[in-house]
Amino acid sequence: MVENVLWPAYFDADHTRSGGRRVATDMAVDEPTVDEIATAVQQIGYDAVIERDKTYPREFEPRGRVLVKGAEDTKNDLVQAIGAYLGVLRE
Repeated sequence: MVENVLWPAYFDADHTRSGGRRVATDMAVDEPTVDEIATAVQQIGYDAVIERDKTYPREFEPRGRVLVKGAEDTKNDLVQAIGAYLGVLRE
């Protein structure tokens, strides 16, 4: 089974593309949390596991990460779908 790792930095408006952001600036949000990401993952139909003690390699403070199990989409498609949903969650 494929397991994708999603870091909050992928969706953080304060990060540049080279700093780890993987979505367009209009889809990025300020300081996304692993809880928000996990909620978005569940809303698109996948199981999410939160690991709160993990630190993204380009950051110094642990913000956690979300493991997505059984996703059949490519990682980029998954990241884009979750990014779009995070914007909806924040509205």
